[in-house]
Amino acid sequence: MPITDILEQNHRLYGDEVALVELNPEREAVRRVTWKEYALIEPESTRFYRREISWNVFDEKANRVANMLLAWGVKKGDKVAILLMNCLEWLPIYFGILKTGALAVPLNFRYTTAEIRHCLELAEVSVLIFGPEFVGRVEELTKSTRAGRLLIYCGSSDARHLDTPTFAEEYQELTADCSSAPPGISLSDNDLAAIYFSSGTTGFPKAILHRHQALLHACHVEQAHHGQTHNDVFLCIPPLYHTGAKMHWFGSFLMGGKGVLLKGTEPRHILEAVSREHCSIVWLLVPWASDILTALDAGELKLADFSLEQWRLMHIGAQPVPRSLVQRWLRYFPHHQYDTNYGLSESTGPGCVHLGLQNTHKVGAIGTPGLGYQCKIVDDNNAEVTLGEVGELCVKGDGVMLGYFRDEKATAAALRDGWLHTGDMAEQDADGFIFLVDRKKDVIICGGENIYPVQVEDYLHGHPSLQDVAVIGLPDPRLGEIVAAIIQLKPEVEANDATERDLIDFCTGLPRYKRPRKLIFADVPRNATGKIEKPRLREHYGAAHLVETQNLS
Repeated sequence: MPITDILEQNHRLYGDEVALVELNPEREAVRRVTWKEYALIEPESTRFYRREISWNVFDEKANRVANMLLAWGVKKGDKVAILLMNCLEWLPIYFGILKTGALAVPLNFRYTTAEIRHCLELAEVSVLIFGPEFVGRVEELTKSTRAGRLLIYCGSSDARHLDTPTFAEEYQELTADCSSAPPGISLSDNDLAAIYFSSGTTGFPKAILHRHQALLHACHVEQAHHGQTHNDVFLCIPPLYHTGAKMHWFGSFLMGGKGVLLKGTEPRHILEAVSREHCSIVWLLVPWASDILTALDAGELKLADFSLEQWRLMHIGAQPVPRSLVQRWLRYFPHHQYDTNYGLSESTGPGCVHLGLQNTHKVGAIGTPGLGYQCKIVDDNNAEVTLGEVGELCVKGDGVMLGYFRDEKATAAALRDGWLHTGDMAEQDADGFIFLVDRKKDVIICGGENIYPVQVEDYLHGHPSLQDVAVIGLPDPRLGEIVAAIIQLKPEVEANDATERDLIDFCTGLPRYKRPRKLIFADVPRNATGKIEKPRLREHYGAAHLVETQNLS
């Protein structure tokens, strides 16, 4: 069945229950909230701006969006883009698009005007729904993009509502008079549903094409892996444009459980949201989990100040997870279930490989094939490697994309005989657990030796002074590349000669060829999904290092 059927089912079964909550601790409350736990707010606590909708309202809003789009001539197979920060309108708009038979096209809120233009043109988008944060970028588009694209402005619902720009239609006005009845468009599993974009870390993003079947599969994968019930409350922090956030929420969506959309990633805000909304499932990125632990270590946060007894599951994905982080986490939260989730937008987000709640003894592995998936590890000739050897991880299953939209060459390179070649290097142990080694393009070749940055990063994370670390290859005229570590120290630690010497001594625990030959003390840049922006680091430090090397010679 199409994924929109789940929303209609939740409407019937749980109509008056809360479906979605929006929390924004970064904005002052513009009205007194009514929910009983918010009636009295201590002066020192965060004043969350809070909105909520029931399943009835969620489905009715989606129907209004669908009927509005149909009235404007949107038809099955058209593409409608969403450029919004996380908000209460995001998911009703997404499902409204799906109900028309059109394809939802979520856009990264960090995209530049040029990247937005590229994605709109590549996906052949006919309608763009955008928020107040993007008025300037969308206005620039109107000066250079093709005419005829419908622009819909979805503004703020509070007292600081901004005027609708003259080049756009107003979302609230367009949907207000539309019917809240289902639009009646016939959909099937095989119908196209969405286009998601790759992270674009190696150039302009590619358009990833998915059917309803893949989205529905993601619902069942997530629920099977993490056992969501109707009573679970899911805290969603990552951006909804990305498959990681939405597909994890899909497990709760399948069961009609409440979802909480939190804006911001401050450790206190996360714990207060869990406490106030009685969240039982939280998906974190490595930096956010690390920040929480750092705040607890420093005494800035105390667990006794929050109601966290109902919090049963913390899981992480989107990037390699240091063993030391999980070990520290379980010392503070020994009752937590824990899971690592691996996936790509090309495989409908996380879940094609996962550690499993019962396998914390294998922390460090990404796990075993997820529900309905197969995995294999191959060499450059596409032959499966022997157990314990490093090769490229390939996955196969109902969640794998149809291909890259309008890019046959990239599709042929990534999809071979139904297998998705992930570009990630991995190895498998005797128990069948897969360990991520690194991105194929990130492998450092130093003096003919292959060095996998993730392995060095994992080791460095064991040093108590580190907040974050990224390992990259820098050009070297003799060795080809050398290992460089960008070190982000904890706030209370000062970078000085003693710190550098201590880290150099610490690295003697690594094989000599893996030891960093250059330490750079700087912040580690990560994108919105928590992945280290290594192309940016290589570009920034590579040229300077080459000049430095040439000057020395």
